[in-house]
Amino acid sequence: MLARAGFGSRRACEELIAAGRVTVDGEVAELGRRVDVALAEINVDGVPVGVLPGLVSYLLNKPAGVVTTASDPLGRPTVVGLVPSEPRVFPVGRLDSASEGLLILTNDGRLAQLLMHPSHGIEKEYLVSLRGTPTPSALKALREGVELDDGRTRPVRVSTVSEGLLRITISEGRNRQVRRMCERVGFPVERLVRVRIGPLSDRSIRPGEWRRLSPGELRDLASAAARGRQVTRKARRWSR
Repeated sequence: MLARAGFGSRRACEELIAAGRVTVDGEVAELGRRVDVALAEINVDGVPVGVLPGLVSYLLNKPAGVVTTASDPLGRPTVVGLVPSEPRVFPVGRLDSASEGLLILTNDGRLAQLLMHPSHGIEKEYLVSLRGTPTPSALKALREGVELDDGRTRPVRVSTVSEGLLRITISEGRNRQVRRMCERVGFPVERLVRVRIGPLSDRSIRPGEWRRLSPGELRDLASAAARGRQVTRKARRWSR
């Protein structure tokens, strides 16, 4: 099952188990142990592993005008309609209809939960074109956190790419967060493109195109979530 998940040959996977790097339901795995992959929680180096047969995960470059749902009562095109219909997948997180860029779709519920849980702090990076050129005070406010109707945002990374064009990296998943932050400081968004999700970026995928994520990329995503969880826990301890 580890070989199927992309951890190398059967021999390499046996070495992982022998080294004590694999756990099943919190216990160190043993060679020859039978495991129900549908029920067991399997980790390698503390990172959850999707080992069920039939799991697929796609990286899509969402075009503007496409909604991030499986179906739409208004008949608008959906992200699910841009990828293979079988096996059925669902989007991880959201990009609003006007926004563009990278989006993960999967039928792996454990991966989706790992990526969407707020405590894991998966980074999302955006290129954001604004109406006007933000002032130093507006940039400072974005970096330090902005008060929105659902609470103050966490500090974010902001850099100026060119006049009116910012690169913004957030670790939260609030609805339309980047747009609301920029509008709050007085510079509405004209175009927003997500260019990175955690360790994943791919400038070769054209709008409307997709590709399947490799086992290595899935491991990198899970590792990024695990690191984010550790950072969040440390931050909570320091804030007490």
